Amino acid sequence: MAAMATVPSYTPSLWVRMCHALPRLDLTMTMRDNLFIPDSWEYQQTLLVLSSLSAIALVLSLLVIISFLIHYCCCRRGDRSDGSEEEEEDEEGSTGHGYGGKKGRGICCVTWMSVAAVTLCCVAIGVGFYGNSEANDGIYQLTSSLLTANYTLASIDLLVSDTISGLQLSIAGPLTTMEELFTGSKPYLVSTRNCRRLSENVVSLLTSLTMVRSSDGGAWNSSNSNGDPPIAALTPVPPSMAPTVAPAGGVMPSPFSPGWAANTLMVNEDYRWLSYVLLLLLDLLVCLFILLGLAKQARWLLILMTVLAWLALFLSWGSLGLETATVVAVSDFCTDPNTFVLNSTHFNSGTSLDVLDYYLTCSRRMNSPFQQLLTQSQRALSSIHTHLSSLDRNALPQVPKAEKSLREVQQILNATEGNFHQLVALLNCRGLNKDYIDSLKGLCYDGMEGLLYLSLYSFLSALAFTAVLCSLPGAWRSFPSDTEEYEDSDSESEDPFTSHQARRQPAAGSQRGALPPFYNYQGAGWTPPFSSAPPLP
Repeated sequence: MAAMATVPSYTPSLWVRMCHALPRLDLTMTMRDNLFIPDSWEYQQTLLVLSSLSAIALVLSLLVIISFLIHYCCCRRGDRSDGSEEEEEDEEGSTGHGYGGKKGRGICCVTWMSVAAVTLCCVAIGVGFYGNSEANDGIYQLTSSLLTANYTLASIDLLVSDTISGLQLSIAGPLTTMEELFTGSKPYLVSTRNCRRLSENVVSLLTSLTMVRSSDGGAWNSSNSNGDPPIAALTPVPPSMAPTVAPAGGVMPSPFSPGWAANTLMVNEDYRWLSYVLLLLLDLLVCLFILLGLAKQARWLLILMTVLAWLALFLSWGSLGLETATVVAVSDFCTDPNTFVLNSTHFNSGTSLDVLDYYLTCSRRMNSPFQQLLTQSQRALSSIHTHLSSLDRNALPQVPKAEKSLREVQQILNATEGNFHQLVALLNCRGLNKDYIDSLKGLCYDGMEGLLYLSLYSFLSALAFTAVLCSLPGAWRSFPSDTEEYEDSDSESEDPFTSHQARRQPAAGSQRGALPPFYNYQGAGWTPPFSSAPPLP
């Protein structure tokens, strides 16, 4: 934490400190430290214990569901024994095709319980979509910062390689030619050899200049087996086009190189984001079809949604366990990231601790570890420029043939000085330190917040599906069975020509099938109304 206090523009958030303060137990129930050591088996045990809490919650939810199922089964047996009495009470209190009395109150309770559970599930889905978006934004900021840092490192390698290649070309070409031309003039020959010696000195200094220099002074990928510095350059491209820049010679990048880390994070983030979107869509479809099944009273649809609800329940508790372990691990890293980065990078890539500390903290009181090297190189280039100017004034009038070689050396020197000034600017700690701070903010602010929202989503959805699985058996009981539907339809089809109202409330002075009052039967004939004619025979 002392090192983190010197890092500007970053402080661990409240959520990071709270999650970091959680007690840690291993598999033997022994207290452990909360230092972020992902390769340690003791630290992995603490994460397993924390994630196993969701397994315990899953067992409790299963016990609750089983107890509700047993309750419904016992109640159904009791209902069958007292079925006749309940049917009479339901018939007396019912109107039309509905239900009333005790059965109606039970149906209403089950319905509202199911609706409340589905509403809670929909709220959880909304929280999950927001958390998934926040986590994706945090990882995107992290990968963008890593790619920018990787672009800076590739640019440094390019400038060093181009400078070394140019100086080697001048040593092997025009300087050698000038030495041959100035053989008869000792002062000019001495100046030419001084230029050659100084160029070789600059090549040696730049060869040892590397971002992953080992503590014993050696350089990573800076020389081949013959001791000659590499000629091939690494051409940097925009960060969006080059997620990984591999070193020359086909050597795989260091496990903690920014390009490799960004590439790995982008691939894993794509799968993580898509997995959560599919899980959220599954929960949403289950909730919608449960409401549809309750509205339509479709038993087959509720049975299918019950199976999917069981699947969603297991996925919710499982994702909660994974998110708990991830949140705790991220909080441990974000509390003191410098310690982990210093130790892991130094161990894996051999980078000196003074170089890493310079770029991670970027304190004004710290001197650049490359300051002495850059100063010596700058002085050597200035001395070469002075010798070439002296040869241009004094040697060319006497040896005109050396003009072409001298101009080539001056041209290479000008290009080398331009590259050197850019190299000094890139080696400053401000650029890489800004990328480091941005990556920490992306992971520890937005990423951490997104993971917490996803954990809340998993917990709420697990509770919602537990309530749904407890209430669905009661919903099945409230639906009319196939025999009841058949009896209702059969009774309604006994007399299709008579209305339902007429069957229930017949007229007081009329018989079924009676003719209108103006028809008067008299024996075998009939007499129209208001007629005095005798009846027909």
